[in-house]
Amino acid sequence: MIAQRVGLSAFRRGAAIRPNVSFTQNVPRLAVASSLSTSAPSRGEPSPIHSNAAVATEKLTPDQEETILAAQRKLRPISPHLQIYRPEQTWFGASIWTRITGSALAGALYGYSIVYLASPLLGWHIESSALVEAFAGLGAFSKGAIKSVIAWPFVYHLFNGIRHLTYDMTWGFSKPVISKVATAITASSTVIALALGFLW
Repeated sequence: MIAQRVGLSAFRRGAAIRPNVSFTQNVPRLAVASSLSTSAPSRGEPSPIHSNAAVATEKLTPDQEETILAAQRKLRPISPHLQIYRPEQTWFGASIWTRITGSALAGALYGYSIVYLASPLLGWHIESSALVEAFAGLGAFSKGAIKSVIAWPFVYHLFNGIRHLTYDMTWGFSKPVISKVATAITASSTVIALALGFLW
C-alpha cells in the first residue's frame, strides 16, 4: 500500500511540474517519510491508497544516482562464473551445435541466393549447369568429401532437433543420458554424412 501511495503521488507531482521532460526525469527519487505507517488503517481513518498526505522526496545528482545503483547491485544475487562449468557440457555441447549448424545452413542458403541473384550483373557463372560441370571434373574422393561436409550439418541438425523434441516430452534430462545421447548423435551424424557423401 505504501508503495502505491508513494509512487502514484510522486509520479503525479513530477509529471505536473515538468511535463515536457523525459519520463525518467519526471519521476523524482523517493525517500519514504518516517511518518508513513505500515499498519492497516483503523476505523474512521482513510485508506492509505486514497490519502493525500505529503510525501518526502529527494533530488539527486546523476553521480548520487550511480552511487545508489552501484550499492543496490552489490546486494543482488550473483550467478556462478562460467569457469565452474565443464567446457564440453556448456560451451560446445550438442545444444549449441544445433544452433551453429542451423545458422550455417541458413547463412549458406541466404549467401548463395544473394550471389546467385547478383551473378548476372557481375558476370559470374554459378547457375546449376555450371556447378554440375565443375563438380563432375573433381576426383571421387573430393566429391565424397565435399558432399559429406555439406550433408553433416543437415543430418546433425535433424538428429539434434529430434533430441530437443524428446526434451519437450521431459525425457532425457539426467546427466548420463545427456552425455550418451550427445555422443550418439555426433557419431551417427558423422557416419550417415560420410555414407551420404561417398555412397550416394
